[in-house]
Amino acid sequence: MAFKEGLKQAEKAYNQFAEVDSLFAKTVTEYFIFTWQWWFGLALFIVPWIIWFIFRDRDRTAQLLLGGLLTIILALTIDLSALSLDLWSYPMIMVPVSPFVFLPYHFSLAPVGIMFALQIKPKMNSLLKGIIFSAIAAFGGMNFFHAIGFYNPKNWSTLYDFIIFLFLYYAAYLIAKIGERQH
Repeated sequence: MAFKEGLKQAEKAYNQFAEVDSLFAKTVTEYFIFTWQWWFGLALFIVPWIIWFIFRDRDRTAQLLLGGLLTIILALTIDLSALSLDLWSYPMIMVPVSPFVFLPYHFSLAPVGIMFALQIKPKMNSLLKGIIFSAIAAFGGMNFFHAIGFYNPKNWSTLYDFIIFLFLYYAAYLIAKIGERQH
C-alpha cells in the first residue's frame, strides 16, 4: 500500500515539475531569448570550444577531452544536487528544455577552462596550478556571473565554489593522467 501511495506522490511531483518546466520555457521564449544576455550566453557556449580546438595540444587531445568529459559529468551532478537543495540557482535560462542547467558553464566554460589549465605548463606543480585555476574560476568567474545575473549564489560562499573548482580540476587531472598512461 505504501509503495503505491509513493508512486502516486511521485507522479504528482512530476506533474508539478512539468508545470514549472512550462513556466521556465515561457520565461525563456518571452523574456530572455535574443537579449544581449542570451547572445552572450550563447557565445560563452560556442567560442571557448572554437578557441580550444585551435589552440589545443594536439598530442594530448584524447586525454584532455577525457578530463573535459569528466568535468561535464561532475559539474552537472554537483549542480543538479545543489539546485535541488536550493543552495544556488541560475536565473538566466538559455534554452527552454533544460531550465536547471546553465549550458555555457556545464558544457563549455568549466570543461574547456580545465582542459586549457591542464595543457598549460604541464610540468608545473599540479596543486599550484589547480589553486590558480580555482581562484580565477571561483573568485573571478562566479562573481562576474553573479554580477550580470547569470548566477545567484544565495547564501553560498565563493570559497565553496573554489573548493568545487579545485575538486573538478583534480578529477580531470587524474583521469587525464590515467589516459596518458594508456596512450
